[in-house]
Amino acid sequence: MLYFALRRFLSALFVMSAISVLVFLIFFATPGVDPAARIAGRNADPATLAQVRHSFGLDRPMPVRYLLMMQHLLVDRDLESFVNRGSRVVPQIVQAMPVTLSLVVGAAVIWMTVGIVMGTAAAALRGTLADPLIMLVGVVGVSLPAYWLGEVVNLVTQNRLHDTVFSWVPPPGYVELGHDPGQWALHMLFPWLTLALLYAGIYARLLRGEVVTALGEDYVRTARAKGLSERRILVRHALRCSLIPIVSLFGLDFGALVGGAALLTEVVFGLPGVGKLTFDALQNLDLPVIMGTVLYAAFFVVLANALVDILYARLDPRARHA
Repeated sequence: MLYFALRRFLSALFVMSAISVLVFLIFFATPGVDPAARIAGRNADPATLAQVRHSFGLDRPMPVRYLLMMQHLLVDRDLESFVNRGSRVVPQIVQAMPVTLSLVVGAAVIWMTVGIVMGTAAAALRGTLADPLIMLVGVVGVSLPAYWLGEVVNLVTQNRLHDTVFSWVPPPGYVELGHDPGQWALHMLFPWLTLALLYAGIYARLLRGEVVTALGEDYVRTARAKGLSERRILVRHALRCSLIPIVSLFGLDFGALVGGAALLTEVVFGLPGVGKLTFDALQNLDLPVIMGTVLYAAFFVVLANALVDILYARLDPRARHA
């Protein structure tokens, strides 16, 4: 088991290194891409461009530039933005992390709770009218894009019905949890619901299929033969065994969202998280910030994958030799 965990750790380091090289080459080695021209602005003369290249180290060989950027980002932690001079990348990411974590953790609690309840209920009521109705609600949730749903929510709560029904809803933005927990929860409520709606439908549909399959297994028939109630069989046996793929999927989704996959939700609701930071950096072609946020995202995605693999190996020893 220790050897398997060490192998996954080394594999994760290799993946992150490859991602950093790939992102660097996309923005610095692609023909026609000149960061100096972006920094210097339009109509910059050759002398200004040469001065900018020298000032930012863009006139050095490509491998040297990559190693220097990694040193400033990961070792010295003093890598500065190309757009906002004097603004360091790492503190910006650290400042944005609590916002993204607040969004993802709250949404995860909602979508896991709703998804498990919907999926279990649909499996228990299979063959009745309630089953397709519950699954229809899940399909609708999966089909609604987060950016569109967020805009509709803002339109309704901030404009059309704000003076009557939703006067208690604050304007889009973020309030720190330690500053005012009540306002923090109010500001995060609709972002939580918007993000959770998509994942709740996915998890409900997946869990229903797993529970229905489990209810046909031999150990469930044995439990029925022993006289156990259907409720206990559903909760203690079928649901318990069906949660393994759900937990695995949750680990991957959670890692991706913490890494910045909640970008659209953050942008729509004005949340200054990692996704919003990445979006602004892409708008301004702020390459150091882009590099920092991409590596941050890669870290959480790779970490989630590694933890899921290790958990699987712990539960099923056959996976250690896969």
